[in-house]
Amino acid sequence: MKVSEILKTENIIPSLKATTKKDAINELIDLFKNDERVINLEEIRNSIFSREEIMSTGVGKGFAIPHGKTNATTEVLSAFGIARTPIDFQSLDGNPVQLIFLLIGRDNMVSMHIKLLSRISRLMNEDEFRKKLLNTETSEELYKIFKEEEEKLILV
Repeated sequence: MKVSEILKTENIIPSLKATTKKDAINELIDLFKNDERVINLEEIRNSIFSREEIMSTGVGKGFAIPHGKTNATTEVLSAFGIARTPIDFQSLDGNPVQLIFLLIGRDNMVSMHIKLLSRISRLMNEDEFRKKLLNTETSEELYKIFKEEEEKLILV
C-alpha cells in the first residue's frame, strides 16, 4: 500500500493552528470526526497518545509520525499537517517539529502498519522532499508532492 493511497487532500492541513504537541496531534485526529470509517474517535485518540507516552514519535529532522493501532477504525487512516511555527515534540534529535504525519492502523494489520511507517520515514528522510513540503501552501499541492516523491522512491 502506498502513502498516496491512504492520504487524502481533506486530511491535509497546510498550516496547523496548534502550538503544542498535544494540540497538533488532536487537530489532526479531529479531521476524522465525521469520517464514516471511524468507529470510535476517542479510542483512536487513546491509541495515538498511548503510543506517544511510550516514546516520542518526533523522529528527527523536524518530522514526527504519531501513530497507533486500534480496531476503532475500519481501515488505515492518515493525516498530515505543517506547523509553520516549530513545535517542541521531545524529538530524538532534540529539534522542534514542523512536519507531522499521523497514521492510524488496525490491530490486525501489523505488517502493513510497519511498511507504511517505513515508507513515510523513507520519504521524510529526504531533505529536498521536506523542503518542498515546507514551501507548499495548499492541501492539493502537498498531496501531489507526496504522490510524485513516492513514485520516485518506488522506481529506485
